[in-house]
Amino acid sequence: MRSKNPLFKEWKKNKALFLMVLPAIIYYFLFAYLPLAGMVLAFKSYRFDSGIFGSPWAGLKNFEFFFKSGKAWLVTSNTVLYNVIFIISGLILQILVAIVVAEIAGRYVKKFMQTTLLFPFFLSWVVVGSFVYNLFNYDFGSINGILKYFGAEPVDFYGNQSYWAYVLVFFNNWKYIGYNSLIYLAVIVGIDKSLFEAAEIDGAGIFQRIRAITLPLLLPTVMILLLLSIGNIFRGNFDLFYQIIGNNGLLFDATDVIDTYVFRSLIHSQDIGMSAAAGMYQSLLCFAIIMVSNFIVKKIQPDYSLF
Repeated sequence: MRSKNPLFKEWKKNKALFLMVLPAIIYYFLFAYLPLAGMVLAFKSYRFDSGIFGSPWAGLKNFEFFFKSGKAWLVTSNTVLYNVIFIISGLILQILVAIVVAEIAGRYVKKFMQTTLLFPFFLSWVVVGSFVYNLFNYDFGSINGILKYFGAEPVDFYGNQSYWAYVLVFFNNWKYIGYNSLIYLAVIVGIDKSLFEAAEIDGAGIFQRIRAITLPLLLPTVMILLLLSIGNIFRGNFDLFYQIIGNNGLLFDATDVIDTYVFRSLIHSQDIGMSAAAGMYQSLLCFAIIMVSNFIVKKIQPDYSLF
């Protein structure tokens, strides 16, 4: 008797495809969905001898401790503001780089630019952090060495909070601009060349072609990537902030994000419950913002929404 189950029919029809995707399903189940059970730690007073599920309940005390610490608003606002700046500056620079590379006529020049811009992506943040330290160190940093050579006073970068917003934004874009621009470059390369040829015959200049053809056709990709970025707006890039700033307490108020705050809280206090509460708070905010953003985009232009 023939089965009426559509899933079984699909399995029989595309068995090879299901087997190909099976490793990815197992990976995400083990490392993304199974650990979700650990969220219960946010409501428990964790004891190492009792384990996650054997530890006594603490209710909302872990959340209360996080908000009463006086750091909740600071690290949340820092996380959001840095990510907003990262998203806006990164989006503009990535599209600009993709358009410039696409418009360059010379093949070797284009390859050189792509290689040069892509190289920083493969550097570890540990390496970048060492580079930044040797650049801005007060005693032997390269910048202060140049200032001393010309008779100027050295600058205490690691003792002044005002510089680091610019430093973090610069190095974040420096590292990711080449890799992320490849997505936009792939879209530009895939645009029908006859559109550009027709516009050129009509007398459109390069900037007119970019404004009338390239940018409108990039918009769907921009909106999808923008929504994905907004979904992580409450998650700071831990490697970026921790490897560049380190444990310099003088800079925490200006550079501390939720991820670094949770990490240091766990290391110093060993309070797993409070760290789990802060992490859950962060995840709920991310979920809320992506749902709201997607709802707004769906109302305005359904074709650009994620779901």
